[in-house]
Amino acid sequence: MLSPLHHPSTAQLTIWSIVALAILGIVTRPAKLPEAVWATVGAIALMALDLIPLNDALAAVTRGTDVYLFLLGMMLLAELGRREGLFDWLAAYALRHARGSARRLFLLVYAVGTLVTIFLSNDATAVVLTPAVYASARRAQVPALPYLLACAFIANAASFLLPISNPANLVVFGERMPLLGSWLAAFGLASLVSVVITYLLLRLTLRRSLTAPLAPSVAATSLSLSGRIAAGTIVLSALGLMLAAACGWPLGLLEFILGATGCGLICLIERRSPVPLLRHIAWSVLPLVAGLFVLVQAVENTGALASLVDWLSRHDAVAPRETAVLSGGSVAFASNAINNLPMGLLAATVARSAHASAQLIGALLIGVDLGPNLSVTGSLATILWLIAIRREGEDVGFLGFLRIGVWVMPLSLVAALLTFLAVGHAG
Repeated sequence: MLSPLHHPSTAQLTIWSIVALAILGIVTRPAKLPEAVWATVGAIALMALDLIPLNDALAAVTRGTDVYLFLLGMMLLAELGRREGLFDWLAAYALRHARGSARRLFLLVYAVGTLVTIFLSNDATAVVLTPAVYASARRAQVPALPYLLACAFIANAASFLLPISNPANLVVFGERMPLLGSWLAAFGLASLVSVVITYLLLRLTLRRSLTAPLAPSVAATSLSLSGRIAAGTIVLSALGLMLAAACGWPLGLLEFILGATGCGLICLIERRSPVPLLRHIAWSVLPLVAGLFVLVQAVENTGALASLVDWLSRHDAVAPRETAVLSGGSVAFASNAINNLPMGLLAATVARSAHASAQLIGALLIGVDLGPNLSVTGSLATILWLIAIRREGEDVGFLGFLRIGVWVMPLSLVAALLTFLAVGHAG
């Protein structure tokens, strides 16, 4: 006889309740506990209550191996660039070339953020570029918030130009990751449209905050030898990953090898221990992602997604473009309710079960990546950005961010989706 907890309807309700509470904890961080705590506790609770078989949980965790390696490599490279002053140098470069104009500084910060997002991922923009931009705004003696907002929005707007620009890209496509040529053909123009429209809408929204002249320009500075090596390592890493994407090789392992090699090389040159660098790595991201994989697997096991899978499969066959737009838009808004990483996992699970077309999966990816520009709870990158600016004494409330996002996100999302569908889809 089944125990009350393991009656099918009760078990499903319990699983959904645990998952909902875990995601709520990730988004709101009660008692300021790290996001990883809530994902891990939720996953452990599901296993302890025998609501997910241990084998399924372990399979879910191991399914994210490439994502873990990618995150580790990205964090190593990002921390390397931060410690060697690369991001401070880039922000100072933007300040010098602004030539006293707040609008020009905003454009340059946005451009630097675009490059960092594309080649290092959106999390790197949130974690390491944001503090450097804040310091530059202080040196320019202007309000820092408009430039910090540029970092937040570009971290999502540019995050699907390359497969490496957002860890969510690896989650959504998984083993079906398109080759680089197909990726650029499908997403290149749509991503550029997203970047440009997001910039224009931000400039329009923040125009009153970009009128004060900047303080006199700072003196030019040069990168140290270690800083140049860090910059070279990041460039080589980006080129190597693009080659890997072009050849269809797994990205995570290569990213990890490149990050570890770069850090090891500088530690050897400087004759110093790697321990201080490793201490600044956000290790909690790994159990956070692993816990999310388990939570999503538990939801999949309930069979509750079956009706959604059926709907998606039928409509993708008879009205592919309309289904792609509706699905991409739905995922974009839903990402702000449950965060885009678990949303990406759910979307990938449903799309895989529905044998969705590449066109539909591409639309889901755009929704997962661009949707978080609506609110501060939309993506891990935006949450990390919020934590970073709070450390500097700045803050943006939920409604304050939403007042900007409600204009920026929907318009850029529609433009990106329509561009993507007009150009074609990933093969």
